[in-house]
Amino acid sequence: MSVKVAADDMHELGTDRRAVLASALGWAAAMGVVRELAQFGATFVGEARADEPAAGTPAEPPAKKPFSADEIKELARKLAASDYSLTSVELPEPFNKLSYDQYRDIRFKPDQAIWRGQKLDTEIQLFPLGWLYDVPVEIWVVENGEARQLTADNHLFTLGPLVGKAAPDNAPFGFSGFRIHGPINRADYLDEYVVFQGASYLRAVGRGENYGASARGLAINTARAGGEEFPYFRGFWIEKPTPGQPGIVVHALLDSPSVAGAYRFIIQPGESTIMDVDVTLFTRKGIPHIGYAPLTSMYLFSPANLRRFNDFRPAVHDSDGLAVLNGGGERLWRPLINHKTLQISAFVDKDPKGFGLAQRKRNFHGYEDLEAHYEHRPTVWVEPKGAWGEGVIELIEIPVDVEIHDNIVVFWKPAKGLEGKTQYDFSYRLNWGEAVPAAWSGAWVDATRVGKAKEADKTLFVIDFTGPAVKDLRDMPVCDLTNSTGQVANVVVQKNPEVSGVRVSFELNPDGAELVELRCALKAGDQWISESWMYRWTKP
Repeated sequence: MSVKVAADDMHELGTDRRAVLASALGWAAAMGVVRELAQFGATFVGEARADEPAAGTPAEPPAKKPFSADEIKELARKLAASDYSLTSVELPEPFNKLSYDQYRDIRFKPDQAIWRGQKLDTEIQLFPLGWLYDVPVEIWVVENGEARQLTADNHLFTLGPLVGKAAPDNAPFGFSGFRIHGPINRADYLDEYVVFQGASYLRAVGRGENYGASARGLAINTARAGGEEFPYFRGFWIEKPTPGQPGIVVHALLDSPSVAGAYRFIIQPGESTIMDVDVTLFTRKGIPHIGYAPLTSMYLFSPANLRRFNDFRPAVHDSDGLAVLNGGGERLWRPLINHKTLQISAFVDKDPKGFGLAQRKRNFHGYEDLEAHYEHRPTVWVEPKGAWGEGVIELIEIPVDVEIHDNIVVFWKPAKGLEGKTQYDFSYRLNWGEAVPAAWSGAWVDATRVGKAKEADKTLFVIDFTGPAVKDLRDMPVCDLTNSTGQVANVVVQKNPEVSGVRVSFELNPDGAELVELRCALKAGDQWISESWMYRWTKP
């Protein structure tokens, strides 16, 4: 099934939500500052294309610099050895106060796409500064071992009537990011499938999907006292693919007050879009609260929440649960909840095999939204490479009232923070697709439903399990149910032919507690046959 979204609109889905999440965690202050680029000799030069010269190409040939991945590491090492300084970006009117619609009225010219007409399966389009994006980034194209920096000027963009009277020649063009296009849905059309824009955010989709959850380069001091430190990618080096090469390699330089880093993304689009990420960090100082491979998403409500929204739709979310495959091989499923207060959960682990934010409900009637089509949002799965040691998978749930807000964050937090003046290397894979890629023959949670029981002080839980382990049952499995406090009663396990599986229901009496941790899994004899359902109930 192919779902086509216009290229000019696709990257905008959820951009608003990232800004609000930044504000909610004290990140917004970082959005108005930018590191000086002068020390790297940054001068904009043109990128010529084979089909036609780029408009505005200077008379002098484009400057070229030898390139290697080690060079990015060396840049990061030198950054970390120097003092971190910030320079405010002041855009002239009307670019200093563009609305969302005005910013979208500054459009990249598709005929100026990088590698247009070169018979490659990849094209690059660029984003200008403005609106939320006031931190310029350098963008370089790498070919035959040499890098050329791209020019940001009026020849690449058009200003629509919503922007105002400023002439294009006076526009403060600079790059805020880029998007990658390829034949991910159709062989004869290059759809957008990856975006890098804003701080260290990136987003991707698999075949037939729309943007949903995002990834980031790094999380520092998230939801901690003093506010979050917001690293950003200050430069990108994009390797030109060869004809017939379906993927692309992107290098990025990350910078923040505490750390600098070199990133390499090897990106392969397809049914699921795969990113292999190699990271080298150089710390300026100690970082007690660091998050590797952070993901963010939006969750407003679903049947897993006690209903408090007067909305015709049965669910509104980009992701409905946290999935974990821990170091011991146990699979966990934690339904996301829009609590009334900020919640932080930590899942202790050693050498995790994978974790991610999943979108399991895959039919239109689960959402009934003709515009958002939440059923097409990707599941994003992080697969660590090598041993990540001891730590926790940390889940942060922020209360929100509208769906424009990204309010879910998850990442791996090492048990020990990072030391100052030290190099750290780690790698992982990001999978953007329909489901968690780790195949399994057991049972998983198909749905969680929560409502009021007949007695006012009790809550009713209904959990549906599906999968090979419960498809053709001879004997009913046993439900292993635990609760941290309060009392559970009326536990019922029965077949559910509608999902070819099993339904578990029970009632919770919190006995005055404001928070109860619940855990449920299915057993056949002495064998665990399902993932472990984990739920945090908080007082409504």
